[in-house]
Amino acid sequence: MNNEINSIGLKKKPSDTTVVVAMSGGVDSSTVAGMMKKEGYNVIGITLKLYDDGKEVAASKQCCSGQDIMDAKRVAHKLDIEHKILYYQNKFKQGVIDNFVDSYLKGETPIPCVQCNQTVKFRDLFEVSKELKADAMITGHYVKSVTENESTNMYRAIDENRDQSYFLFNTTREQLNYLRFPLGGMLKDTTREIAKKLELNVADKPDSQDICFVPNGDYASVIQKFKPESFQKGNIKNLNGEVVGVHDGIINFTIGQRRGIKVSDKEALYVIRIDSDKNEIIIGPKEKLAKTKIHLRDLNLLCKKEELEKEIFVKVRSTGKLLEAKILLKEYNQAEVNLVNSENGISPGQACVFYNKDQIGHKVLGGGWIKN
Repeated sequence: MNNEINSIGLKKKPSDTTVVVAMSGGVDSSTVAGMMKKEGYNVIGITLKLYDDGKEVAASKQCCSGQDIMDAKRVAHKLDIEHKILYYQNKFKQGVIDNFVDSYLKGETPIPCVQCNQTVKFRDLFEVSKELKADAMITGHYVKSVTENESTNMYRAIDENRDQSYFLFNTTREQLNYLRFPLGGMLKDTTREIAKKLELNVADKPDSQDICFVPNGDYASVIQKFKPESFQKGNIKNLNGEVVGVHDGIINFTIGQRRGIKVSDKEALYVIRIDSDKNEIIIGPKEKLAKTKIHLRDLNLLCKKEELEKEIFVKVRSTGKLLEAKILLKEYNQAEVNLVNSENGISPGQACVFYNKDQIGHKVLGGGWIKN
């Protein structure tokens, strides 16, 4: 029996280790596939067809487009690895798009990338990888993972501008122990350099910028397509309950929004609250956005509960900074988060992700969905 630990933390020679690489067709996942192949692993690349965009063009800035699938195929051919395409349009529609639409109709601000990772990418692809007898599943996410004794912990990437740990908080412990993230310890420029050395056709490919099924960031058009009846006029009220305007549908608004309210006042006005039951938007001055208490639902914990009893850090939006906080666990998989300092624009439907700092870095402890 081989007692040496390979580069993904397993006691097997790379040549005896089969890995599934989730290949989106971008430079990150393609580079990971190339790295694994170069190190001598048996690599199976899998690309997911998630939606029908109707415009399979090379200039697309969305991930998982038809062009991305072709790029992934070319990379697999160049690396001489097995490549499979899984057609998950129905799973994606049910698990991600429907949830996205319903969340906006509730006055929330959803993050479909978390739902995508939680469902089709890590749940369904996880099962396929197991069926293929793979020893691990590898992705191109910028997350640092440390595996010891076949148990994996997830940390923020060293490139904090690229860190994607926020989007992976809902990963289960079983999935996390099976997943590996080789790019968490390197900068994006280094990834591109490796891709060029491997002579991959995607080495200079731009990063995807839009949510894959939301062209040009126009999420209202997606909701119009699936739920056209949701664009109902309603009242815009101030904090005194007075009607000060009319909106064309609550889906056009998010907490903290300033532009597009179309209500004039001597001071700048922001969306403070969205009442989906009454179809109302409540607006007020910026200081009313400041909150110190957040209620969470549907927790996913990757740590022992004792680790949450001390002061930790939380992130309440993907681009937000780490905030000092204390967590109070509640019944029914809920929690109350008390921030040491107030934060503006906290939106229901977003995630609140927990971190603590150890000698390696900021470790992901789990998180939950912001209820109110």
